[in-house]
Amino acid sequence: MDIVVTGGRGQSGRWVVERLAADHTVMCLDRRRPADGGHPAVDYQAVDLTEPGPVFDALTAREPDAVVHWAAIPAAGLRPGVETYRNNTLATHAVLTAAGRVGARIVQASSDGVYGFFFARETPVPDHLPVTESHPLRPEDDYGLSKVVAEDVAETVARRAGVPVVSLRPSWIQIPGDYPCRDEAYVSDLAAGAGNYWSYVDVRDVVDLVEAALTADVTGHEAFNCVGPDNALGRPLRDLMQTHFGRLPDDCTVEGDAAAYDVSKAREELGWRPTRSWREAADESVALPDH
Repeated sequence: MDIVVTGGRGQSGRWVVERLAADHTVMCLDRRRPADGGHPAVDYQAVDLTEPGPVFDALTAREPDAVVHWAAIPAAGLRPGVETYRNNTLATHAVLTAAGRVGARIVQASSDGVYGFFFARETPVPDHLPVTESHPLRPEDDYGLSKVVAEDVAETVARRAGVPVVSLRPSWIQIPGDYPCRDEAYVSDLAAGAGNYWSYVDVRDVVDLVEAALTADVTGHEAFNCVGPDNALGRPLRDLMQTHFGRLPDDCTVEGDAAAYDVSKAREELGWRPTRSWREAADESVALPDH
């Protein structure tokens, strides 16, 4: 496949680019080209993704088979809220609209931020556990709202252009050998991880899901949770919820040290399941993308 990846120079985007470049032709669109030339098999172009004209020019000139939209300000609080919302929504609209015009299938990075748990003024107990993709979306912050809008854009483009669009909802992506969800300050304080109910996902599992989504038999727009196989504390989730929040939702079927998010939809429809646990990956030594 000929694939355009946006945001391929970001912390997780580098992993996406490296994996896809092994088997596909890849172009990376980002704000700046790498000073060292980047991945030798990847064509880099510097584009302000919030500007529709240059984005449209790049994609219509290329006419790729697929677009992986990974560019975004990746969390609330990294920049002023209005800038986060503006950047993420304008870039998503420009990239997805142009991809739809050229008939490319689309995979985009959404987030578990759409549910509104992590950056809420007071983290709520979810309506049900595990949290499925059908859970109501109630963000209070600009980042989470920008991802809800991104999924609305995906619905619009899929409907208008007739291309399949997959939105992935990762929860706190971790890099092998560098797992902040296992830092002592995080592990010793339940409040530190309560915003996403102590969930995480290894970047390699994320990339596996990107690959699966690129070839899946999907019609219209579909969203998928993307979360690790267990919670980051390795303790029974029911006990963690009871201790920190004082209660469980009435609809609660989690057992053991499970993650708070349900990934059965991705397993059943995309053939994906997370395989990397913090137990091995937190201290794992692997070669990191160097581009």
